[in-house]
Amino acid sequence: MERIAYLQCTTGIAGDMFLGALVSVGVPLEYIENGLKGLNLTSEYRLTQENVLRQGQSAIKIEVNLTHHHPHHHRHLAEIENLINNANLPAIVRENSLGIFRCLAQAEGKVHGISPQKVHFHEVGATDAIVDIVGTCLGLDYIKIQKLYCSPLPTGGGMVKAAHGKLPVPVPAVLELLQTKQIPVYNNGIDQELVTPTGAAIATTLVTKFGQPPSMTLEKIGLGAGNKDLVIPNILRLWLGKTETSSSVEEIALLETQIDDTNPQIFGYLFEKLLKIGARDVFTQPVMMKKNRLGVLLTVICDLDKIDTCESIIFRETTTIGIRRQIQQRSVLEREINTINTKYGDVLVKIAKKDGKILNIQPEYEDCANLARKYNIPLSLISLEAQQCYKNQEIGIDYQ
Repeated sequence: MERIAYLQCTTGIAGDMFLGALVSVGVPLEYIENGLKGLNLTSEYRLTQENVLRQGQSAIKIEVNLTHHHPHHHRHLAEIENLINNANLPAIVRENSLGIFRCLAQAEGKVHGISPQKVHFHEVGATDAIVDIVGTCLGLDYIKIQKLYCSPLPTGGGMVKAAHGKLPVPVPAVLELLQTKQIPVYNNGIDQELVTPTGAAIATTLVTKFGQPPSMTLEKIGLGAGNKDLVIPNILRLWLGKTETSSSVEEIALLETQIDDTNPQIFGYLFEKLLKIGARDVFTQPVMMKKNRLGVLLTVICDLDKIDTCESIIFRETTTIGIRRQIQQRSVLEREINTINTKYGDVLVKIAKKDGKILNIQPEYEDCANLARKYNIPLSLISLEAQQCYKNQEIGIDYQ
């Protein structure tokens, strides 16, 4: 069984709405508060929880109440990364939080024509946004969500006041995130800011797939309230459940093309673009083409709804004039990610199972590499330590 969640964003998504939904589904607010203490920002805010009504429906409203003496009104990406890296967070919470802020920095950088590291965050670098993002990642880790799905997002409308003056809705950073990740959107007729930059960054970074609810056994519903009362209940609904993944078969697309007249340096950039928009895998193989020309066979594996997007990128970035498509079935194992506490530090470990039996334990490369550099010991020893710690932690489980 795989633990999954679905975000129903009828009136959009914001960081505080996500926090409210997580608390509503059973995450103790005290757990989130304790996890946030490592950021050393507790003098700058206070979290409160309240039951509110939105068009007659009860939901949880989480408020990040800022103090009047907090020292930072804005931060650069490097300062935010430093806060998160030094906060003693679980590895998966740290990686997800950093991923969300880096995703947002890329969007803001593109909007303003500067590099992500030079982005001068205003609202998004403020204390409440840091609390929303890291708190959300803590909550998702608490309920052990393995995959997050999400509905299409409403665009909203009108104008909103921001640090750079009045901006149209969706604001530029949100619009950039939506188009970069090819997120499905629609207009629900409400002229308000419905998707905030924080909410958009969380969703585009953590969500596996946008669309209709996945097949699942529904266990709980969490209801997180937005700030305003709208014509429909301003509530983010978090569906929590399980899905059977053992011996699961899924359909994927296999895209292939041979190329013999593209600068090889282009492929690194191409890989980055394809993986960023959601390709499952990208690889190349050397091939001998007609007239004895050396070439490259480019292969892209992606979900069916990503075919057109992947092909557009390949046509734009390479010299190919044709791409072959194959729709294939593949068997996938049940997968989960756990944080393992080793004597060197936290390491994310991917576990693959079939019929409840463990077939593979694979520590996350980046976590192991960072610890190997820190302690100047072989990478293989860190990996073995993580595997052994997991086995010691799970004594009595059934290995194949």
